Amino acid sequence: MNGQEQAPAPAPAPTPAPETTHHELDTPEQPAAKRLKVNDAAHSRAGSNSTEGPDGQESRDVPTNGNDETVAEPRAPIDRRVGTTPIKKEYLLGVSTSRNSESEMADDDAAEGRGGDDRDRRDNHGGAKGKRGKKEKRKKGQNTERSFGRFGDSIQLCNSRAMYPEFSPHPCKFGDECRMSHDLRKYLEEGRREDVETFGGKCPVFEQYGVCFSGWKCRFVKSHMRELEHEDGRKELVLIDNSNKTESNGTVPMATSTKVSGGDELDERRAGIYNNVAMSTKIDLNRKRIDFAKADEYIKWMNDEATLNNSFHHRRKDQSNEGIEDLRAQFVDPPFKPSEKRRLYFGPETPTLAPLTTQGNLPFRRLCVELGCELTYSEMAMGMPLLQGTKADWTLIKAHESEIQPPAFKPSSNNYVFENYDNSRDLRFGAQISGNQPWIVTKAADVLNRYCPHLRLIDLNCGCPIDMVFKSGGGSALLESQGKLERMIRGMNAMSGEIPITAKIRTGVKSSRPTAPSVISKLAFGSREHRERLGAPGCAALTLHGRSREQRYTKRADWSYIGECAALIKTYNEQRDALADTAAEPDASTLPNSKDGRMYFLGNGDCYSHTEYFEHVSKSRVDTVMIGRGALIKPWLFEEIQQGQYLDKSASERLTYIEKFVRYGLDAWGSDELGIGFTRRFLLEWLSFAHRYVPVGLLEVLPPSLNDRPPAYVGRNDLETLMASGNYKDWIKITEMFLGPVHPGFEFQPKHRSNAYEAEG
Repeated sequence: MNGQEQAPAPAPAPTPAPETTHHELDTPEQPAAKRLKVNDAAHSRAGSNSTEGPDGQESRDVPTNGNDETVAEPRAPIDRRVGTTPIKKEYLLGVSTSRNSESEMADDDAAEGRGGDDRDRRDNHGGAKGKRGKKEKRKKGQNTERSFGRFGDSIQLCNSRAMYPEFSPHPCKFGDECRMSHDLRKYLEEGRREDVETFGGKCPVFEQYGVCFSGWKCRFVKSHMRELEHEDGRKELVLIDNSNKTESNGTVPMATSTKVSGGDELDERRAGIYNNVAMSTKIDLNRKRIDFAKADEYIKWMNDEATLNNSFHHRRKDQSNEGIEDLRAQFVDPPFKPSEKRRLYFGPETPTLAPLTTQGNLPFRRLCVELGCELTYSEMAMGMPLLQGTKADWTLIKAHESEIQPPAFKPSSNNYVFENYDNSRDLRFGAQISGNQPWIVTKAADVLNRYCPHLRLIDLNCGCPIDMVFKSGGGSALLESQGKLERMIRGMNAMSGEIPITAKIRTGVKSSRPTAPSVISKLAFGSREHRERLGAPGCAALTLHGRSREQRYTKRADWSYIGECAALIKTYNEQRDALADTAAEPDASTLPNSKDGRMYFLGNGDCYSHTEYFEHVSKSRVDTVMIGRGALIKPWLFEEIQQGQYLDKSASERLTYIEKFVRYGLDAWGSDELGIGFTRRFLLEWLSFAHRYVPVGLLEVLPPSLNDRPPAYVGRNDLETLMASGNYKDWIKITEMFLGPVHPGFEFQPKHRSNAYEAEG
């Protein structure tokens, strides 16, 4: 691996980065040199002035004198421009010498992935013309039709040969009609690229499991193959399998300490991966062989209830009493009640990773959990594809064993949890789904409960701003269809077994028309006509993203509004307590599963430092904060929250995290040409966010702002400068350090500059 760090000549030695804790919230911005380190047993580690990172490397800290007092150098007043990262002058570059000059940057329109002809017409004629001859506004934020090219072997090896010795292949079910290659030696000599030389030429998957699941297709195959010479003189190529071998003393070799589980499918054989759904189940879903009789019964009741409710509303609207009592008599109770739910807990010690489209993949979640994340969500899975057995959507629900561990929990009198809350039964991983009809999400919750038992919760996406989802009636469109949203939550709660149901919303569709309070009311109590008869819908927790659908990510998240909604939640919880001794008390089985039926409330948006995190918890009164883009830019934000201080990660430490992501990616997607291509693609997607990180030691004031954009600057060494580059060609260079040369057919264009941050679902 190349990546030696060399200090550039023009940059002087930087001032070491300071640390701070959440106790300094009264001074939101201070010169970096004047910030003090405060040792707090709850949020920081006691010790010396250097903080040890997860890999044993030292993170920089503020210098002190012999009396352990901070050395504060006098500084002139700092002129901070809004929207610009305040970088120390000694690291700034002139515009003419900027490493991110426009000539090197990819065309923003090309990054959208739309057709070249349309792009050329827009460039040559001042924009595309609509039907009335007016200039059409270019779409933003969708990133539609992005292509990543084709990456694969020039000769495709048949799967009947991929995992077996040369002379003992598996029978090919296609026989002579098979279009794949059955000649193993020809494939190895002509059909694939040379082995990758990174990681010392050793396959990371084989080193972990003692067997490689890519077999002969592995790009590190020379490290786990050999040629046997038989007695008759024939030479046979065989794969090495140490997965079931033991040492003479009966112990498992160190390299194969992670045992491979059983199963016919390769995905099922990977140890430490949960929520694997068998291919036979996906086929049964696709061919409508799964019995949904119980779900259909509840869906029929919901549809009849909706029809009667519509008639009731219309007659009441017309102020006609005729027939209202007759309609009221037709209402019936649901066919069955929800099951008792597993208990949840959200608190200040449980920072949460948001559901992230594309970026919330299993390798990235693994990295975040390792760095201190306590709760994770899957990427948003679409409800209908789940019911159709689509492999891609079911893959999103897979979880790593680190996500199956219980989250952090500190019992105290202020924790709103049941007295019988069992932290050992709690999990870190939840699934997020999207749908536009109650029957879809009801059945989706049913199949998730049946086939994916390792789920902490099922979250309904009610905030996705993407046009494709919004126009179909899902995502943020549900914020204006609150009756349908309530039916969705009730249906999911009835069919999810012991898995709790939660929801994630935005402030509204339009910035001028916030709807969050009315949505919160319906999810906390149910609509007025249902409260006494049916009780609450059963939403255990609610997450509010402090922006409207219209705003996307162009404005800062409104945490004052989140605080107002948190106060509403508190009021609703107090109202629920007031109902305790009245006949209007709802059925306990319909209540959320927190103490006394209280609903947990999470805030989301623009959290980029531990100071902001604790400020949101204390001032906005949310139970915890869900972090999205902040974790994409610096995944060690969770570590900073744990320690209660800034961590100035060196370029080599950050490169170590990239190496871990690559290892986790090869584990998840395979070490063959296709798996390396997927790992490279998702790594590049992550680097499109990570390059925005500006080291703490380069900042004039703290805390950093998520929405600030840095001017042209040079890092403290060559590697740091490379990792800060906004040129996607430099990102590709970083991937080549671990994944070797790029496949000739691989393509990558970054997302549109103004929309590269629309990751949160």
